[in-house]
Amino acid sequence: MSTAGLLMIAPRWQVVAVLTGVAILLPLLIRAIPRRSKPRGARPRWRVVLPTSAALVAIGVGITGLWALPVPELPRPTGPYDVGTTVREWTDPARPEVATPDPDDWRTVVVQLWYPAQPVLPGVERARYLGGTDQEANTISRGLADYLGVPAVLLDGLPRAHGHAVPDSPVASSGGPFPVVLFSPGLGGIRTQNTAWAEDLASRGYVVAALDHPYDSAVVVLRDDRTITTTVAATGDDAEDERRANGWTDIRAADLRFVLDQLELLNRNPDGFPPAGQLNTRLAAATGHSLGGAAALQAARQDHRFAAIIDLDGFPRDPVSAPLPQPILAVAHPLDSGESPAYLPRLTQVLKLSSKKSCLLTVPGTEHLTFTDAPLFLPPLPSLVGALGRSEGPQLTSNISAVFLDATLKNEGGPGAHLSMYGDLSCYRSGRPLPP
Repeated sequence: MSTAGLLMIAPRWQVVAVLTGVAILLPLLIRAIPRRSKPRGARPRWRVVLPTSAALVAIGVGITGLWALPVPELPRPTGPYDVGTTVREWTDPARPEVATPDPDDWRTVVVQLWYPAQPVLPGVERARYLGGTDQEANTISRGLADYLGVPAVLLDGLPRAHGHAVPDSPVASSGGPFPVVLFSPGLGGIRTQNTAWAEDLASRGYVVAALDHPYDSAVVVLRDDRTITTTVAATGDDAEDERRANGWTDIRAADLRFVLDQLELLNRNPDGFPPAGQLNTRLAAATGHSLGGAAALQAARQDHRFAAIIDLDGFPRDPVSAPLPQPILAVAHPLDSGESPAYLPRLTQVLKLSSKKSCLLTVPGTEHLTFTDAPLFLPPLPSLVGALGRSEGPQLTSNISAVFLDATLKNEGGPGAHLSMYGDLSCYRSGRPLPP
């Protein structure tokens, strides 16, 4: 068995800590049981107190670790469809890879699709949360830990997690063609960072295409087994960091436009998967979290094939101040005093530039990471992942997105009244405030 396989079946460090504590404590408890035979004299106190204390500390650390850093359990999708997933790798022959000096290196992206699937039989194996194999899952988990600057053992629950989608399950035979939702993750983020959101939207009748952006995402594993880690780094110089962030946004926006091109080609391929005609690429949304939200705004400004935009807590970085023809939903966490003072004014300016009704929804009890899967596996600290609970944050993000997408892509009612129940809602069109 491979090293990765052994790691996957080995007990987690939290469990080892608990078992170690029990192994120390149990003999002490047995020795403490009164016996009928004459005692041979009292044992020195330190020989009991020290191991007992060590055992209790080990048990406490292990139990706390299991609570704070669990194997994530994704909320069950709420829509009428079962969910399938598949992964594609596409190379753009029109764009050299600017992150390497090789003139023959062309821009490559990895895309994971979640889609409405035919009914799935009970007991069918579900897709891993990270990657397609044990090796890939562990590689990605270690890469994320390196990017975050934390020990790899703190994220050892991620390679063990599974979602609800079934790999390469047949596409649902009714209800299509399905609108397409493209997703760009946050800075350093990976394509699966919003899996709960993607699975839920797929169960509601959307095809979600989430991107890995090589040299930006923390780690990307290509199908030739090359592993590409991020080259994203802050310099400490505000002007230089701003320039770099704008450059990363440009590349991500081009990636989103390229993936929409590939989905259109896939949809015309009679031998492709999903089958030809199942993707409604004329009803496509550009979406993203954090820097991915900025990329979604920029991609939609450059490519009007995108019919709607969702920006999940992302600072706009498009330097062009021209009207957008698409409706926009911007979702934000409440800002603390002094936090990113330019964020909301800049975001509001972009919303006012839209010629369609566009809204800013500020959701109480949330933080920046609430709109990802992070609450499912990080310590439930309100300052880190918000105060909504482990599964409530990802589910709320899905509900908000579905309300907006149903209205803009499926023409199923107006989103305003429904969105206002989730927080403070402000809407605009062509510079004018509108009622929700």
